[in-house]
Amino acid sequence: MRTRTGGYPIGFRRGGGEWQADLGELVKWAAANDLEVIDLRKDAPDVGQIAIDAGLRIGSVDLMDNKGMISADKGKRAEAVAANAEYVKQCAKFGAVNHFLVMLPDDPALPRAENFRYMVESFGELAPVLEQHNARLAIEGWPGPGALCCTPEGYRALFREIPSPAMGINYDPSHLIRMDIDYLRFLEEFVDRVYHVHGKDTQNLEEAYYEFGREQPPTFAKPEPYSGMTWRYTIPGHGVARWVEIFRMLEANSYGGCVSIELEDRNFHRDPEAEREGILQGARFLTGC
Repeated sequence: MRTRTGGYPIGFRRGGGEWQADLGELVKWAAANDLEVIDLRKDAPDVGQIAIDAGLRIGSVDLMDNKGMISADKGKRAEAVAANAEYVKQCAKFGAVNHFLVMLPDDPALPRAENFRYMVESFGELAPVLEQHNARLAIEGWPGPGALCCTPEGYRALFREIPSPAMGINYDPSHLIRMDIDYLRFLEEFVDRVYHVHGKDTQNLEEAYYEFGREQPPTFAKPEPYSGMTWRYTIPGHGVARWVEIFRMLEANSYGGCVSIELEDRNFHRDPEAEREGILQGARFLTGC
């Protein structure tokens, strides 16, 4: 499967469901359904060749240790840099170059500016290793506990402090939409740093804005899985993202990567059959975009 605009290969991010545990069977299912890409977890050095032999492209691999890189403990940071450097070398042997991560600190209670300094120090040391192996970071802006590099301010500051081309973005519009950040303006500003794309969308729950607003937490209500009180993650086509425009902007700026469905949609997390259908529905939608 490929996108209509740009002809980008479409695949999926390997999830944690039991039906995805056997990578050999998983890649057979992917190939049988015309999926061309798979994103792997931290076991990539052990299983990556299985995906390659099946004819799949590796969209990204999870970086080995991200929290240790943003730690107040200098020794812990040094260990994380060394472990990640070796991991990058091992992944480069089978052609995996995009290293996915969220900039989550070891201690999110520390001041953000302090954790930012630790991040810059550690990833500044890792950058030459990434460059040496033609590898790069694909940083996702999931706004988790204490997460850095989720907003234009955060990404801009990182790229200013570490100008290496190895510092890049995993573009996932769903997170920007839930944070009420203009996802197309973001792409326009940072398009030359986008190294990987997640096919994931967000639906704004308009009625909930009246019920809960933006600032006050609910007293009784609780969000559904993969949702907040006023938004929920969806597969592409079930949210508000303008995917044709996203791919048009990527194509105009010579994006050479792919797009992977990240299934975090409560409507499809019921059983293996529903999860498979969610991935395929999202992928099929993108073939028309």
